[in-house]
Amino acid sequence: SLINSIFTKLRNLKEHERTHTAEKPFQCLQCTKSFCWLGKLKVHERIHSGEKPYHCSQCGTSFTQLGTLKTHEKIHSGVKPYNCSQCGTSFTRSRDLKEHERIHTGEKPYHCSQCGKTFTWLGSLKTHERTHTEKPYQCSQCGKSFRWLVSLKTHERIHTGEKPYHCSHCGKSFRGSVSLKQHERIHTGEKPYHCSHCEKSFRWLGTLKLTHTGEKPFPCSQCGKGFTQLGSLKEHERIHTGESPFPCSQCGKSFTRLRSLKGHERTHTGERPFQCSQCGKGFNRIGSLKEHERTHTGEKPFQCSQCGNRFTRLGNLKGHERIHTKPQEEEEEKKYHCSHCGKKFFRSEDLKTHERIERLCSDLSF
Repeated sequence: SLINSIFTKLRNLKEHERTHTAEKPFQCLQCTKSFCWLGKLKVHERIHSGEKPYHCSQCGTSFTQLGTLKTHEKIHSGVKPYNCSQCGTSFTRSRDLKEHERIHTGEKPYHCSQCGKTFTWLGSLKTHERTHTEKPYQCSQCGKSFRWLVSLKTHERIHTGEKPYHCSHCGKSFRGSVSLKQHERIHTGEKPYHCSHCEKSFRWLGTLKLTHTGEKPFPCSQCGKGFTQLGSLKEHERIHTGESPFPCSQCGKSFTRLRSLKGHERTHTGERPFQCSQCGKGFNRIGSLKEHERTHTGEKPFQCSQCGNRFTRLGNLKGHERIHTKPQEEEEEKKYHCSHCGKKFFRSEDLKTHERIERLCSDLSF
């Protein structure tokens, strides 16, 4: 008995010493992860085997560890013995209380060894560390890797076509919940990101970050033009490649952008989902609604760099700027010709107006 007692104490000492030496002699044969203690290895191996030997007698849920079962059982009993002295919130586990208390103290004990950034919770540090190193989640379809499981799940829907998140306002579907949240701000008008420089608010964080800096971190490899968003660069690159991946199912016309296709499809359906809040007039494109709203607000955001004149539409500014060009360039830029008298115009709208006048004058002469 004495020998057994000495042996047990010696073994416990050896195990304890590993906390100082960081020795991990027990290695998993499945993933090569190492552990200080054999018991930890045994628990870990259940991740690979799927074994969950501890069962809840109340609801039948199974667990890999006894401690996890004990914590779970408190859900049924309603016991939350660990109370926060600051706000009174109760917890079933002492470590949950410890983590919660950091909200009050501001303590961030977990430091990233790569960049020095600190975190309140170990899980947040582990997630952050992947930005420096690993991408453990790989798509079985195309081999693309991701740092987070949720990112992989969202990506896999590209292959399956699944869009489980639906907008309650317009019915549009999305692959991820984040994309739905961002989209819903178009309907609600919510702009949660506030600029500390000018007090302007934005729907998206990326827009806020790049507004004052003028930074355009996504340059085109063909022409060097810079963009604030990767999606905008991808759309732009189709100008060089000639790719139009979005065809209309009604007439076969193809578009470089999905939103251009959506707008075009409304010419077939007659749908006008964008409605003016001032007068109720409907539009098939959000851009057309924005232009229309300026007739109510009087806003003229497009200014001529030559004379300072302002315009409600970019097209009107472009037409005006030709006034300042040289006469020869002016004539070259007048690409719309009247078939009756040969007069030239900058814009197709001006030609159509002219042709109506020509027809009217011709009718009156008889």
